[in-house]
Amino acid sequence: MQVKDKVSIVTGGSNGIGAALCRQLAKENAKGVVVADIDVQGAQTLAGEIDGLALECDVSKEEEIFKVVQQTEERFGTVDLFFSNAGIIIQGLLEVSNADWQRIWEINVMSHIYGARAVIPKMLERGSGGFIITASAAGLLNQIDSTPYTTTKHAAVGVADNLAINYGDRGIQVSVICPMAVRSLMTRNGGGIAALDGMLEAEQVAEDVMAALAEERYMIMPHAKVKDYLQGKAADYDRWVKGMQRLRKTYLPNP
Repeated sequence: MQVKDKVSIVTGGSNGIGAALCRQLAKENAKGVVVADIDVQGAQTLAGEIDGLALECDVSKEEEIFKVVQQTEERFGTVDLFFSNAGIIIQGLLEVSNADWQRIWEINVMSHIYGARAVIPKMLERGSGGFIITASAAGLLNQIDSTPYTTTKHAAVGVADNLAINYGDRGIQVSVICPMAVRSLMTRNGGGIAALDGMLEAEQVAEDVMAALAEERYMIMPHAKVKDYLQGKAADYDRWVKGMQRLRKTYLPNP
């Protein structure tokens, strides 16, 4: 799928991977780029930079995602690409509160369901479209300092897998992005363990995503080592867990 002349929505579009995706879409001459974010000011600033449309959106609320889709259609026409990118991290293990669990579940998992409900039925009618979920390498491997992030990103990958299985051969390009550390507001604020295999710039991730869409690839791994780690995990799960325990002791000596 090429993005030229396509109408795209990017949730969590005001910073990090989302902002880089918006800039790359504009660079590749998308017909319309919607920067959807709960940070209205940030979205407006970026939209002004790329001649896009800024729309306020709390992705934990299904009605707000549907409203963004409606507003996009009114401004640009049919939504061709939906980048379900918004996400958060909450540090902690068993001590994380139920309220925080509910919040991260709604943002990191349910938002993808809401987005799919909002755009995939019409894409199926047309026989074309793209739905891209930003998950994480933590959804394939683990995030040792955050049980909620690990759990919700595994769920996000599961959602993407299921969408690809059910709609990927019916004209819908479904893809999932699974990077390790990426320079963003989340990592600047201390989210996650230090980058063991290097911290990528968000712009590199956006370029990888565009290349993957052009090649109609499902799994997008901007960090090449993720595939090796995943294969090692599948080959010997017990060995992999022991290795992760050693990693935990290195980075979290007193968890």
